[in-house]
Amino acid sequence: MQSFIPEHYQSKLNLYETQSAIGLVKWDFPASLERALRLKRVSAPLFVDARSGLNDDLNGVERPVRFWAPATGMEAQVVHSLAKWKRMALYRYDFYPGKGLYTDMNAIRQDEELDNAHSLYVDQWDWEKVITPEERNMEYLKETVQAIVTCICHTLDSIRVRFRQVDTELKREVTFVSSQELEDRWPDLAPSEREYRFVKEHKTVFITEIGDKLRSGKPHDGRAPDYDDWHLNGDLLFYHPVLDMALEISSMGIRVDPEALDRQLTLAHCDDRRELPFHRMLLEGKLPLTMGGGIGQSRLCMLLLGKAHIGEVQSSLWDPVTEEVCRKAGVVLL
Repeated sequence: MQSFIPEHYQSKLNLYETQSAIGLVKWDFPASLERALRLKRVSAPLFVDARSGLNDDLNGVERPVRFWAPATGMEAQVVHSLAKWKRMALYRYDFYPGKGLYTDMNAIRQDEELDNAHSLYVDQWDWEKVITPEERNMEYLKETVQAIVTCICHTLDSIRVRFRQVDTELKREVTFVSSQELEDRWPDLAPSEREYRFVKEHKTVFITEIGDKLRSGKPHDGRAPDYDDWHLNGDLLFYHPVLDMALEISSMGIRVDPEALDRQLTLAHCDDRRELPFHRMLLEGKLPLTMGGGIGQSRLCMLLLGKAHIGEVQSSLWDPVTEEVCRKAGVVLL
């Protein structure tokens, strides 16, 4: 993967306007999300105890940034995301069904390959809410996805009122498709190419059931076995015409219950995690049933403001090739 800037690309906003617009997105969207999903903002950690099992493994191969904290006598890990921490927080704070929390999550992903949409620095709105056993179904997941997309479109409306030069358009209705349906339609294509073709056709798409093996014997994409239920999860993608690409904005799902966790730990050959504090509590049925996800802050700004590179909406470190590509195209990295 490598960064590129489309020919004739020019940002709709100058640097000052861009910073103002980022501020508007980061104020307007979480306020809308809070109302739509009945969430309460809470503080969250930048790092956790490496022995707690609370850090997320994402696709199962990413290495967390680690450091020894002499004052605590323990090794800490910078979080990858907060999926498991949020569920534990809902338990500790005694949230009840229908209510949830969200937080600003910041992370470092040292193994990330850098391109237009990927950075070493990750900023998300991480959210989680308590649900009932009756709500552990695909229909409830789809209703929640549509509510999030509506919030995104409301924020776009606010941006376009204040910055008339922004001409981004989003399809407000979500098209849902399973990863198996994509494989059935394009069995000879790689999963990323299937995503691109479907999203270009339908514009706003939620791809369901990610993590388990498809009929081909391969998963659509990797997922850690201990937060999403692989049969009740998915990715939210929008077509981003500036780059002619499918841009993933959120990964989310209904979380594992004891039965799903037991099954997925076995399938992923991760039985060693059963003795970690978080996993033991979950397997014993002590944690609430929840659903949740992460919504990329910089990704959302990039989409709504019509930017060609994520470095236009966040400060990070970039490789020399990226810096040179952007310099030649007149694109300023923050």
